[in-house]
Amino acid sequence: MDNAKFLLRLFWQPSDAMSAILDRGSLLFASVAVLAVSWLLGGGTFAFRFYTPFLVLAVFYVPGALLLSKLLGGLAGSLGDVFARDYSSLLTCCAMAWTAANLPLLAAVRVLDGPVLSGVAGTAYLYFAVLMFFAVRTVFGTQNRTAAGVVGLSWIPLLAAVFLWGPLQFVLGYLASPFFLFFAYYFLGGEIGKLGSGLRSRQNFRRTLEAAAVNPHDGEAQYQLGLIYQQRHQYPEAIRRFQNAVAIDPGETDAHFQLGRIAREQDRLDDALAHFQTVLQQDARHSQSEVLRDLGATYAALGRYADGCHELELYIDRRPYDPEGLFDYGQALEGLGKPAEAREMYERASEAARTAPRYRRRLTGKWSRLAQKQLRKMAG
Repeated sequence: MDNAKFLLRLFWQPSDAMSAILDRGSLLFASVAVLAVSWLLGGGTFAFRFYTPFLVLAVFYVPGALLLSKLLGGLAGSLGDVFARDYSSLLTCCAMAWTAANLPLLAAVRVLDGPVLSGVAGTAYLYFAVLMFFAVRTVFGTQNRTAAGVVGLSWIPLLAAVFLWGPLQFVLGYLASPFFLFFAYYFLGGEIGKLGSGLRSRQNFRRTLEAAAVNPHDGEAQYQLGLIYQQRHQYPEAIRRFQNAVAIDPGETDAHFQLGRIAREQDRLDDALAHFQTVLQQDARHSQSEVLRDLGATYAALGRYADGCHELELYIDRRPYDPEGLFDYGQALEGLGKPAEAREMYERASEAARTAPRYRRRLTGKWSRLAQKQLRKMAG
């Protein structure tokens, strides 16, 4: 029953629904839902096309989206690690998204035909893309631009399905035999069961944290839950969890730091400043001194450029090759009316990003682009 509620919730709260699917959803329910809708769209006939949408999603679309997310989002771990960790989670969200997008089409085929039905079908698949944006963002915690890029390019793996569909359909015709399916499950049931291990691990970890959070003295559990919601861009719930952690333990420096980061992202600069100042009082080297960088950037955003330069100079002394810190320092110097020093910081930011280790370049590239943009602006 809960899974059906999550499915319907996708129509008005897609972000929250994807989060709920990730926490309590069932891969079995999602798979059966796709098969049922496919069967009904096919007129209720038991034909091979009954399996086609789910096979395309499971064999081509989801692996392709995983690869794109790894390439564009710089996900931690090897591609094999990402596949083992996130395949079942993304497949569950994807299958629920496909089912939700096609439910209106299922109703439309009963009463419409011709160009109008084609228009409804096109709208359904556009809505599937919208839901997949929320799925990618929720599963991987990517930024909006990255999630949109993954979904925008996710049609490319489907080209492989088009070219391979002839021989693949021939092979899968045999694979769909009940006798083959029985023996395949008998001999490979353990391996098939592992496909859902990533989703089960996520859900077990979440349940453990929820159980720990019942303890009114466990601020760490509240903090960890806050990190989960923050990664999924569910900021109201993340803020609530971090505030709970601080209420339990005012010395929970990590929670203050994340509250400051969320407030800064939401342009609540005074709140961000208060949290960063608390972190600085509790641990001036928190998060490899990144509190100095964020505090300095917040001062600069508030127009307090001298204060910003002071904090950022301390940060750059400790971490002289951080492109983000160098760029922020350049912004503060430019606001203070020191263009020559600002230009030097932008050049150093661009160089630091260019010479960063390969695995970090996707993270540092943004600051290089921004620094080069400022250099062109100053030159013009």
